[in-house]
Amino acid sequence: MTTPRVAAIHDMSGFGRCSLTVAIPVLSAMGVQCCPLPTAFLSTHTGGFTGFTFLDMTEEMPKVAAHWQELDLRFHAIYSGFLASDRQIGIVSDFIRTFRRSDTLVVIDPVMGDDGKAYQTYTSALCSGMTHLAELADVITPNLTEAAFLLGRPYDQLPQEEAGLQELVRELGLHGRRSVVLTGVSLSPGKTGAMCFDAKTSRTETVQVDMIAHPLLGTGDIFASVLTGALVRGDTLFSAAAQAADFVRACAVHTAAQDLPLREGVDFEPMLGLLTKQNTI
Repeated sequence: MTTPRVAAIHDMSGFGRCSLTVAIPVLSAMGVQCCPLPTAFLSTHTGGFTGFTFLDMTEEMPKVAAHWQELDLRFHAIYSGFLASDRQIGIVSDFIRTFRRSDTLVVIDPVMGDDGKAYQTYTSALCSGMTHLAELADVITPNLTEAAFLLGRPYDQLPQEEAGLQELVRELGLHGRRSVVLTGVSLSPGKTGAMCFDAKTSRTETVQVDMIAHPLLGTGDIFASVLTGALVRGDTLFSAAAQAADFVRACAVHTAAQDLPLREGVDFEPMLGLLTKQNTI
């Protein structure tokens, strides 16, 4: 059986566990070949660090895509996240249109911000462009802040109760055109997880796990990467979301026990065996 192949369009940070330094090992552990297409290279991620370097890879991305097209590479999935410039919206859109086939899954993590605010490298134009890019997705994985940006709605006016969140994910799903996994949803004290809308079945379902004491950087990238790997392996949206939530929870518990600096991200590497054990040969 051919090893599934995913084109991962994300940034890479030399230090700090996020984006490609998460996606590559997670997808590899799940038996999926990860083909990285970097959008930027940073010396560190932007959360908790100052003075970081930022190399915009916009000029290189079309060259990589053109070479891959010459090689007639085929991907089981295209998985995109953090973008570095407005121009990359068009580049990633063209990449999806070029490499998408009838059986290609397109997962877009519409990375824009958190806690009601845009990330410091994101402009209003880039956020607007991300909304248009997300229209090409089969599955999107926004957090609550990104959901507000996608819908053009004030963050502090998003619903908190289950019925309102169910309607929210349906709206984010463009009423059946794409599936949605809305992360950072808490429906009861001490719990966190995701509200899911499956466009194939028009069903919604909630995944909840015990919340850890402190939020950790990189959990969103881990969640989306595990979700993508599980979907590529043929799991349902709800099963994939549950696997992602369980793995993030296990990594968070392990990290909390190490008493590591929060800005270093989730200490997930020792936990990759949990993903490998799910593979069959």
